[in-house]
Amino acid sequence: MAENSKIEWTDATWNPVTGCSKISVGCKNCYAERMAKRLQLMGQSRYKNGFQVTLHYDLVGRPLQWYKSRRIFVNSMSDLFHENVPFDFIKQVFKTMQRCPHHIFQVLTKRSERLREVSHLLQWPPNVWMGVTVEHGTLLHRIEDLRQVPATVRFLSCEPLLAPLSTLPLKGIHWVIVGGESGPQSREMQFQWVEGILRQCEQQRVPFFFKQWGGINKYRSGRTLLGRTYDELPCFTTQAHD
Repeated sequence: MAENSKIEWTDATWNPVTGCSKISVGCKNCYAERMAKRLQLMGQSRYKNGFQVTLHYDLVGRPLQWYKSRRIFVNSMSDLFHENVPFDFIKQVFKTMQRCPHHIFQVLTKRSERLREVSHLLQWPPNVWMGVTVEHGTLLHRIEDLRQVPATVRFLSCEPLLAPLSTLPLKGIHWVIVGGESGPQSREMQFQWVEGILRQCEQQRVPFFFKQWGGINKYRSGRTLLGRTYDELPCFTTQAHD
């Protein structure tokens, strides 16, 4: 399993779960599904089931072996709160995160309803950042669900951004990531959509991170916005990450 990551807002990935299923409009061109199918064809044993939800019990304790502090994206190839992930397995993942206070764990889900329902049954150490994906205005309810989660850092990933989000409710939100869709058949993101979110974050003093413009070649498109790069992180960063 990959450990170091090229994702701009994290340092490493940890995938005790692989595989997922489509739940909203942002899932249409899922990068993780494309990668999983490619790895299956290459004979990678972790992906013998393709993109079906698969639990990797032997990887639950992997971060305990990483001694240097890092930001770790949890389940970049899945969704920890998928309905096919047993709650006991989620608890094991959280136990590992508790035992690694030198790391920051970035958990991201589209399944905010389940997150809300089980969050009070989990322990939330300050090094666990919890986020939801909000790629379209019809999905703002995910933010309301996230607000009920007792995480020290609550964040939004507006990626792939597919429509303007002109009235983002940012109270209780500590970080916003914005990015365009990349890869074949990627859907275009408008400059006005990105600038609109940036201005809302500035007005409400929420750190803003611009990940990419996306497109078929995301590296050519770059990640510069208004002549600069936005790499802001939550203010809690310096307390838990060097």
